[in-house]
Amino acid sequence: MTPRMWTRTRQSFTRLKIKLRKGAIPIPPGPAKLVRLAFWGSLSIVLVTVGCGVPGDPVPPSPPIPVAVTDLTATQLGDGVLLAFTLPNKSTRAEKLTGTPTLEVLRGSVRADGLPDTRTFRVVDIVPGTLLGSYVQAGKVEFLEHFAPEETRSHPGEIAVFSVRTRVSERKDSANSNSIVLSLYPVPAPIETVEKQVTEKSIDLSWSAPARTSGGEPLSGEVAYSVYRGELDPASATAAEKDLHAAVWKSPLLQIATTSAPEYQDSGFDWGKTYVYVIRSGITVNGAPLQSGDSSPAILTPKDIFPPAPPQDIVAAVLPGPKPGTSVVDLSWAINIETDLAGYRVYRSERENERGPLLTPNLLPSSAYRDSDVAAGRRYWYTVTAVDHAGNESAPSTALLVEIP
Repeated sequence: MTPRMWTRTRQSFTRLKIKLRKGAIPIPPGPAKLVRLAFWGSLSIVLVTVGCGVPGDPVPPSPPIPVAVTDLTATQLGDGVLLAFTLPNKSTRAEKLTGTPTLEVLRGSVRADGLPDTRTFRVVDIVPGTLLGSYVQAGKVEFLEHFAPEETRSHPGEIAVFSVRTRVSERKDSANSNSIVLSLYPVPAPIETVEKQVTEKSIDLSWSAPARTSGGEPLSGEVAYSVYRGELDPASATAAEKDLHAAVWKSPLLQIATTSAPEYQDSGFDWGKTYVYVIRSGITVNGAPLQSGDSSPAILTPKDIFPPAPPQDIVAAVLPGPKPGTSVVDLSWAINIETDLAGYRVYRSERENERGPLLTPNLLPSSAYRDSDVAAGRRYWYTVTAVDHAGNESAPSTALLVEIP
């Protein structure tokens, strides 16, 4: 009963007591004391029952509890463990979660029998929902939980257990996910700089081979390199150079090659797209492959500044024109083999070693042209250029001299 309800009940008792004193509610002769006790007891039950039926302050609904993660995977990547799982979107009551939950990462050890010891679990990282969204791709979270390289240097092969849980309220965590047991080992130091150069045929990448582990010890054994490439929204390129989590992806990082040499030529690119390249060094420990952390990202937007080759094998034939006494010149040449060829341009000059004016303001789609505007007794030098879709124009072909009879 609230304080206000109790005050009103006391006031009701007082008014009834006054009425009794004034004879408003007579009590018959007999055991008066017993009657009074029975009356007051009945009245108290009625008042308390009525008073407690009055609605009080509204009780807030219980916050939803996300369902537990059941598909957690974990692999060592450099000086960290890459945790991947499907982000819960429903509560334990099958209600849809309205926002991205907060992530808690737990780490522990194993029991003597090698099974996870949940009593040793402790929270080692918390990622708020406002930040966790940047680690989500197609509903899947990929989060790298870092550890100090000194840990694997001092205890190579150390066994660790990882689990995760989520929450939308400080008071209500989900149940722990499935547990993953890992042995952690030293890995090559991350590659610091990736050099890049755009050529007509490829994007050439090169880097220095690592000589030490991330913990500073000499690196032994064979090293291979995995090359990853993704496509970015160009507007996010500057931010991505500082932090790849700030990137806006058009296509995520995917492995495109493995090489034993510290270099790679990517010929499967498109002009004008913004790419990011990441290199990871790989070693084998106890028969299992291990990769270093990511290199510094190499981000570039290749521009096509490479013109086609000059047209070759130009030939001409002087033929009679449509009217008596007139002539036309039919030109033809070998087809250029560039895949991005847009067309050709034909120039004519009446002076040797000069290009002269353009005869074809629109690009010619084929390797032939007829010049009908020629005069008898004149000499003309013809040159042809090739143009690609980026607007790059080749050097002129060898000039061809044509004399009109």
